[in-house]
Amino acid sequence: MEGVSYERFPKVKIREMKDDYLKFELRETDASMANALRRVMLAEVPTIAIDLVEIEVNSSVLNDEFIAHRLGLIPLTSDRAMAMRFSRDCDACDGDGQCEYCSVEFHLRARCVTDQTLDVTSKDLISSDPSVVPVDLSDSSGYDASEQRGIIIVKLRRGQELRLRAIARKGIGKDHAKWSPAATVTFMYEPDILINEDLMEALTLEEKKNWIESSPTKVFDIDPNTQQVVVVDPEAYTYDDEVIKKAEAMGKPGLVDIYAKEDSFIFTIESTGAIKASQLVINAIEVLKQKLDAVHLSEDTLEADDQFGDLGGHLRGG
Repeated sequence: MEGVSYERFPKVKIREMKDDYLKFELRETDASMANALRRVMLAEVPTIAIDLVEIEVNSSVLNDEFIAHRLGLIPLTSDRAMAMRFSRDCDACDGDGQCEYCSVEFHLRARCVTDQTLDVTSKDLISSDPSVVPVDLSDSSGYDASEQRGIIIVKLRRGQELRLRAIARKGIGKDHAKWSPAATVTFMYEPDILINEDLMEALTLEEKKNWIESSPTKVFDIDPNTQQVVVVDPEAYTYDDEVIKKAEAMGKPGLVDIYAKEDSFIFTIESTGAIKASQLVINAIEVLKQKLDAVHLSEDTLEADDQFGDLGGHLRGG
């Protein structure tokens, strides 16, 4: 419709932030923008992961391919990933993917010389770049002592040995899951819950309790002072409609109205540790801006073609 503007100015409010966890509100935008941000965080924010493994010696019980796959899934600190080059676009090594601008080299040498089983972990990987190393799980809370030794790659018995060289490169989750910086990225519509107080007053205390218990999550409760039903945690609502169905079964349709705010979203993000959860959002916004700039450039090119016809294509080498 002419004269109507669809321009939005999204606002972000941080609720909880840790190195590997972030919860925030995204307001004054629509679902297309929220889902675009989610998809970019999962699949298009670049990180660094092991992409090439050269096995020198492997006398362990695992074959070479199995070990190479396990190495690729180890999260590496990727703070400099945005500034690195993709190996396919690197002119310093002609796309070979083994230069300082587009790759990081790792070495691993382990040999068991005792009767006790030797655990070879991610901490045994020696990096050529101190800024790109396996993620240290001991910095995160919630891990037990066994996991603080690093991610186990293989176990060796007496006389068994593993020697290898690995190349880590920049990539995105769209190419392979090992490059995804996010463990989970979810968002939900913020619910707006309105209780019909007049209908609620007509219920007995027992009926109120039965109605509250019909919700599988703790959304409602009874105020001990007023004996009124109150909303204690609206975000615990899972849009299951159980309380609405219960109200109808009790002969009280319209007891509660629950709407999803179409311009308000609650995001929950868990990072793999490759980059901080907060940095993941910032990088995703930067990638999204680059994609939008590419769309604008494409529109300008099409407009030039309309204006200049064959001349526009000829100037671009067409």
